[in-house]
Amino acid sequence: MMTSEQRLYAEKSLALATVLFPSEEWIPTEANIWVAKSRLVEKKREQEKWKRELSQARILTRLGSVAYFLPERVTVGKNKMRCADLVLDGEIVEMKTISGTRATLGTQFKYGYKQGSLLVKNCTVTKKHSVFMCLLTDISVGSVKAKIAGELKNRHDEGSFICFFEETGELYAWTFEELRSIIGA
Repeated sequence: MMTSEQRLYAEKSLALATVLFPSEEWIPTEANIWVAKSRLVEKKREQEKWKRELSQARILTRLGSVAYFLPERVTVGKNKMRCADLVLDGEIVEMKTISGTRATLGTQFKYGYKQGSLLVKNCTVTKKHSVFMCLLTDISVGSVKAKIAGELKNRHDEGSFICFFEETGELYAWTFEELRSIIGA
């Protein structure tokens, strides 16, 4: 049973997902998770990727969030491009799994940021997008914050960076503004 806060998240998420993809059908797959019907085709083709993304979404939905998985690709002009993975609690979110160095963390953050910003570029409803990372390697919280703060230099979008530290089971979230303030950007 959904709480009133979850119902609000679900309404916001469905509204944004529908604005972004008006002809899409949303299929409930499990508690607090819906999937774009067109993405179900990709789900079958890329099963390992789908399992990883679903497990990441579950980290957040177990804590009360509501997720709408978006279509895998969006048409921009004449090109089909990968877009952010989902709408989470009424906000566009790209998810990444990181197993590597601090440099890998920065590179993957840039990719995730770009995928989210692609969707908000022409959206009239929101200009906010976030990046969620599941960190499989042992990098300290302080080091992660500093690296992402550096990646946000000269970027002015609104949003958040959410990081799940697999080794400790800890989940952290910082707004882009909080992280930029670390480096005075």
